[in-house]
Amino acid sequence: MKYEVILIGGGPVGMMLAGELALAGVKVCVIERLKETTPYSRALTVHPRTLEILDMRGVKSQLISQGRLLSRGHFAGLETPLDFTVLDSSSNHTLFLPQSETEKVLEEWALSLGAEVWREVEALSVHQDEDGVDVKIAGPHGETTLRSAYVVGTDGARSLVRKHANITYEGTDATFTAILGDAVLSDLAPMSVISRITEKGLVSIMPINDHMYRVLMIDMERRNISKDEPVTLEEFRSSLIRTTGSDLGLNDVKWMSRFGNATRQAGRYRNGRLFLAGDSAHIHFPAGGQGMNVGLQEAMNLGWKLAGAIKGWAPDWLLDSYHAERFPWNTALLRNTEVQTLLLDVTPPITELRSMLAKLIQIPEANYQIAAQVSAMDVHYDPDAEAPPHPLNGKRFKDLSLKLKDGPLINAYPLLHKGTFLLLHFHSNEQNSSQWETYSNLQVVHASLAEADADWNDVHTALIRPDGHIAWAIPLSVPNPMQTINEGITRWCGDSTV
Repeated sequence: MKYEVILIGGGPVGMMLAGELALAGVKVCVIERLKETTPYSRALTVHPRTLEILDMRGVKSQLISQGRLLSRGHFAGLETPLDFTVLDSSSNHTLFLPQSETEKVLEEWALSLGAEVWREVEALSVHQDEDGVDVKIAGPHGETTLRSAYVVGTDGARSLVRKHANITYEGTDATFTAILGDAVLSDLAPMSVISRITEKGLVSIMPINDHMYRVLMIDMERRNISKDEPVTLEEFRSSLIRTTGSDLGLNDVKWMSRFGNATRQAGRYRNGRLFLAGDSAHIHFPAGGQGMNVGLQEAMNLGWKLAGAIKGWAPDWLLDSYHAERFPWNTALLRNTEVQTLLLDVTPPITELRSMLAKLIQIPEANYQIAAQVSAMDVHYDPDAEAPPHPLNGKRFKDLSLKLKDGPLINAYPLLHKGTFLLLHFHSNEQNSSQWETYSNLQVVHASLAEADADWNDVHTALIRPDGHIAWAIPLSVPNPMQTINEGITRWCGDSTV
């Protein structure tokens, strides 16, 4: 096989997954029908948890240099904003950045690690057998067939991979549509923000830069138009006038799109050697800018697991855990976008409900809970049943400040740049710990906490997964720590001789 994994679809999710696989030494190829990265802004929000995982790979700073940091978000456009600054994170903000730029950075990262990207190539069919997967493709040089051990569909809502894997796409069709576009609005002062909902509909306007604005409109007169009907400049202008009372000096629209609130999810994210990630696994109304972020988080979850299967160290249950871990959290995502969609109605009862909820989320605890959900900072996986109980098991790993055994202070996230497991050993007086160094997929760090942390003060040793979740943490009170650590490493990291 020339490739070990083929990814069909070269958007942000495909490029993120390509980078993850290449980082682990996997021969990976991305099949993409477009000649170059889409020039359209599309998804504009990079959420806190996504910034964390990008920080774990050393990519965050490059993105931040091109975007704008925002400390606030929203839920259904309610008047009370969500406060991200209270999140316990070194990325307690969102990044406002066009998807086209995010995609370029991720592609450059993946290519630098050895991934291959085949552009102007379309996948025609996918067929798996016991030993691998055949992918028939067509490109400038005609048709050919590639073979790999696994294929991942990162190819959107109309996913070819999902169809050929015979995976259902269950849910509901759109009940309304909205208009989205990037426009020059010369009557607005630079960096103006508009968020308004009236009996005429909803409008949200955010600055992309000093002259270009992202415009989202739900025009009550046009909400029943099919999403497949192209948006015209005349319609864009008339909807802008109805929802704001003016065309705001509209003199140029870079792109326009119509989308609906269809909500669907794949019945499973894996069928044998075929996997799904991103829009191929779920679609929803883009409320709160969560869609691309969830796809990038899925890529982070799946990449190291596929690499482990290919390299031979992954236990049998690991690949199945991709669906088991991601499906329930994505179900919760679909529900929160459906709730936000309901709140976009302009009827008097919903208007009153919006007012009530806006007041409720002024309560710090309520605001925090919704901010954590929208930003995916509340995501945690079921604790490993084979590990000793600990409150940290399965939770996201935050960027701890550590003091290494030889003295220097460091942040923890750079230790994850290589994409391996990280063993944080806080009590290095035990003997016979040198055996841990024989694992090629494990980095061992002897350190102590640079600052007291209530969640970590009783931790003897913790194993951090490559995707930045805690596989297990063992308390200081565990009776036989070395045996527990060795068993935990073997369970997650496999045989050190592989």
